[in-house]
Amino acid sequence: MSTMTDKLSLKERVSYGMLDVAGNLAYCFSSTYILYYFTDVAGLAVAATGTLLLLSRIIDGIDAPIWGLIIDKTHSKYGKCRPWFLWLPIPFAILGTAVFYSPETTMNMKILYAGITYLLFNISFTGLNTPLTAILPLLTKSPSERLVLNSFRMVGGQLGYLLMNVLAFPLVALLGAGDDKTGFLLTAAIFGFISVLLQFYAFFNLREQDTENLEKEPKVPLKDSFKAAKGNWPWIIMVVANLFFWIGMMARNSMVVYYLSYNLDMKDMVAFVNSMASAGILSIIAIPFICKFISKRSTWIIGLIMAIIGEILIFLAGANIYIMIIGWVISNLGSMIACSMPFAMLGSAVDYGEYKTKVRSAGFLTAFGSTFCIKAGSGLGTAISAWIIAAAGYIPNQVQSIDSLNGIVFAFIWFPVSMFLLAAIPLLFYKKYEKMEAEIRLELIKRNSI
Repeated sequence: MSTMTDKLSLKERVSYGMLDVAGNLAYCFSSTYILYYFTDVAGLAVAATGTLLLLSRIIDGIDAPIWGLIIDKTHSKYGKCRPWFLWLPIPFAILGTAVFYSPETTMNMKILYAGITYLLFNISFTGLNTPLTAILPLLTKSPSERLVLNSFRMVGGQLGYLLMNVLAFPLVALLGAGDDKTGFLLTAAIFGFISVLLQFYAFFNLREQDTENLEKEPKVPLKDSFKAAKGNWPWIIMVVANLFFWIGMMARNSMVVYYLSYNLDMKDMVAFVNSMASAGILSIIAIPFICKFISKRSTWIIGLIMAIIGEILIFLAGANIYIMIIGWVISNLGSMIACSMPFAMLGSAVDYGEYKTKVRSAGFLTAFGSTFCIKAGSGLGTAISAWIIAAAGYIPNQVQSIDSLNGIVFAFIWFPVSMFLLAAIPLLFYKKYEKMEAEIRLELIKRNSI
């Protein structure tokens, strides 16, 4: 059941993690601050911005399965997934910078420009994030090594998130010298440049197994890619749970700058509080050890419960910033567990699809299970939170009314809590599929050895 290629070197593990450092520097900068940038810096209307972000995400969400199909049909000397870490980093960095440019033109043209650049940036992110997940079962056949690699990836993602949070606001202030438009633009450019270097580093260090046999591999027809999803209940459960989770997490993350700026009047604490979210690294490191004692499903549910407890503690903290930070850390410790588990478990859903249908569609299934959920969830979470505060009467850069402040609280705390609860429900039905993993792996080894 085990081969010498099952365990990767430390350099390869670190290189895999670097891919998420690279992605999070640019993508999390956008996802965390784009609503604030559009409303409070570029001057776009709050409700219109929410609609813009949602429409961009809906359109962009369609490209996740398309990217999956493209990867399933990619056959190159570099492999199926690896070449995209060479081809896409530069366009990704350019588009990530363009998002934070606000042209001096009419409001309608500003909104149009913002929508187009934001859409193209997210499409390029999908093109990088999809192979990042899909390459995992191509790097190793071992479920335990996949779990380890996923931990390296998630730690890398959190390091990228930490660097972004620590540097973002200080860089905006330093480079902008009082002009936030210039500050955001130059900060995005710096993050994009670093992202390119890290992804090239990973490209040169990673190798897919059996690359030389890719040309002999049977092409998967489009209809067969959908067949791998039909009746694949482990995959369906993960998609539903992951989608609700990302709606809640992105609503929470996009609202923290508003909550600190207006409800607590502590805008200067944004960088520090956001940097504390990277305490989630501790959870990610602990996941392989936790999963030795309890199931992956239970680990995922525990993460969601912790995220809920943290949010409630933030509400109870009121104006006490110290208790608020404790709640924020607890919520992020939990959400990083919930964020990590789908990436570690989707390989098993791919195996289940092959086991049931004899079709292996890693790109399509992982694209939907990870990138689509991230994109659609981020769009819905950001848009709904924007609509909530707009309906409550939020006016950018003004002293907010009681209704507006309550709207920010609801969008920041209670809406995410409800989404985390909804995410936990489908996971209650995953238990029997997790018990089948060893049996499925043995059967697939038997089939592939014939």
